[in-house]
Amino acid sequence: MSEDQSKDASYKQRMQRKKAHIDSRIEEANIDKGIIVLLTGNGKGKSSSALGMVCRALGYDMKVAIVKFLKGVQDTGEDAFLVKQPNVQTVFMKTGFTWDTQDKEYDTAMAVKTWSKAQAYLTDESIDLVVLDELTYMISYKYLDESMILNTLNNRPKDQHVVITGRAASDTLIQIADTVSEVKDIKHAFRENIKAQKGIDL
Repeated sequence: MSEDQSKDASYKQRMQRKKAHIDSRIEEANIDKGIIVLLTGNGKGKSSSALGMVCRALGYDMKVAIVKFLKGVQDTGEDAFLVKQPNVQTVFMKTGFTWDTQDKEYDTAMAVKTWSKAQAYLTDESIDLVVLDELTYMISYKYLDESMILNTLNNRPKDQHVVITGRAASDTLIQIADTVSEVKDIKHAFRENIKAQKGIDL
């Protein structure tokens, strides 16, 4: 056997072992339930990832509710697209960014009002996926009671999926989530004075 043939045979064996392992893990994963996905960290892409899951859900004709905390109503490409989707409901916390209002009492009142709509979605069995965008800030800024949020999440319909985004997720949120991903910040165009770009940032 030549050196090249030996390398090819070795590669094939490694891939066969890898396939057997992956097939075994897929076979073992037999629990079917609604999951909580938590996307946190300082990097760009948490909300974008959540909206990618929204697109997946819509591909299966699932019903989706999106609750946007913190950012308020913005002219973004995803909002322009999602407003045309009959299976999507979207609610915005209308304060915008907290540094815009600079009024904690008002921000807290708006957070509570927005959360009441999120709670309604999280008790509605007809909704397959609920996205709670930037929810982590509502906890870290103490606009919302974390125990109330956790209780609602833990008592939602059995098959309902939830995606939570935001920086600095609490330890308790991390504990109850089924999947947690941390998005790391390495570089960002904004730090080079490049403004937010349509289709990428907006």
